[in-house]
Amino acid sequence: MKFLLTLSFSLFAGLAIAGQDTTYSVGDLEYEGYWSKVSDDAPLVVLVHDWDGLTDYEKKRAQMLNDLGYNVFAADLFGKGIRPTEVKDKKQHTGELYKDRDKLRTLMQASVDHAASLGGNKSNLVVMGYCFGGAAVLESARAGMDAKGFVTFHGGLKTPEGQSYSDTQTPILVLHGTADTAIPMEQFAQLAVELEAANVPHEMITYSGAPHAFTVFGSSRYQEEADRKSWNAFTDFLTQYTQ
Repeated sequence: MKFLLTLSFSLFAGLAIAGQDTTYSVGDLEYEGYWSKVSDDAPLVVLVHDWDGLTDYEKKRAQMLNDLGYNVFAADLFGKGIRPTEVKDKKQHTGELYKDRDKLRTLMQASVDHAASLGGNKSNLVVMGYCFGGAAVLESARAGMDAKGFVTFHGGLKTPEGQSYSDTQTPILVLHGTADTAIPMEQFAQLAVELEAANVPHEMITYSGAPHAFTVFGSSRYQEEADRKSWNAFTDFLTQYTQ
């Protein structure tokens, strides 16, 4: 398995992306996620995008998970057709959801429910996300979402005022770079204190020299070693907590 994972990092650019875009409604708005299925009885991973919305990056990660035997639903938290490319627009769309945590929780649950409607097994579910998506995943954990576990890659770690992990019953895996200046290590340490106080099973791993967004293929921030190690930690987590 480790050998295959190494190959996936070196050869992935040449692989085809399987799956289909799928539209669903939350309230009066339409959202467009991405569904890629390997079998009826496979465990389900709900994958949450970073601040530029659902792009080919998430679809590539979905394919990598398909290759390991998981059904994947890549959620859309911004809305159909909203895939911001300018920093100001990215800040706008993420900022709106950071300010409206009830809406963020509703969108996360709606994504899980839509995945279930497509054939995903939400009783055998792990929820994971990148950057903004990692913050959304922790929001779901604090909301008490029913899942086998929650995983964040270089995600936002700060707990909003008035929230806690008192309703979180399943494990959390945090994968973070110590060179991340957007999400400093002080927040990493504070989260560890909060999870321990709430008796939430957790594992928190840091990667030296890894900046924010260290898993993004082709970017100036990409760190291959940290990406590979964090992906292996994630897949080990999936093996441990899904059936």
